[in-house]
Amino acid sequence: MRRHLQLVTEGRHHPPWLDTAISRAMLLEASAGNLEETFRIYVAGRVVAFGKRDSIDRRHPAAVAAATAAGFASVERMAGGRAAVFTEHTLSFAWTIPVDDPRPGITERFRTLASVMVDAFARLGVPSEVGEIAGEYCPGTWSVHHDGRLKLMGVGQRLARHAAHIGGVVVVDRPDLVRRVLVPVYAELGLNWRPETAGALTDVVSSVTVDTAMEAVIATLSDRYQLEPALLTDHIVQLATELAPTEVTPGEPR
Repeated sequence: MRRHLQLVTEGRHHPPWLDTAISRAMLLEASAGNLEETFRIYVAGRVVAFGKRDSIDRRHPAAVAAATAAGFASVERMAGGRAAVFTEHTLSFAWTIPVDDPRPGITERFRTLASVMVDAFARLGVPSEVGEIAGEYCPGTWSVHHDGRLKLMGVGQRLARHAAHIGGVVVVDRPDLVRRVLVPVYAELGLNWRPETAGALTDVVSSVTVDTAMEAVIATLSDRYQLEPALLTDHIVQLATELAPTEVTPGEPR
């Protein structure tokens, strides 16, 4: 029997600065035994999600100012390395998994998520592979790229006492928006990268849209899991709203 997995596709009606807090709220609720395994996939607004190392860097305020000047909100990301970008042309995903001890399964969760994305991209006619490419933004072992040239997906993982969160972003279209904000942000943080590695699914297959990309990911998940459509509960949204002040970088546009 396939594993049961709740599927949430809400996102567009929430302000972009709230999404990270929603993921944190879901992780806390799963760890407390109040939330089943859930995969949330949605389209966010324009956000730069700074990693922990970015946020404690003395140059962080200047990087936030650069993001704001480019029209992007700024939050501290739940997991992963350096600054990543979300736009209306990207897909965000957050997989919340209750588990007694989340530590032994870290690598397997990364491997599973990456394989889902590779299979989903193949449905769209976009060949891809798992692995870091030289000079990519927010570099990671479990990134997904096309032809060793274009980063298409980035992912990070965070653990709670009895749950894991694995989340990230797929760039579907308009990679120029990613470059437009990350060039000044990374410059302020003193990070070297190659902007030409910031790619999108439409660089390979021009007809892909966020809707067709989402459908491909959901179809791939449905091959592996028993999906059950679900909604964000009022409790989750309320908890996220309470958590948001610690997630949102002061001074960003709301």
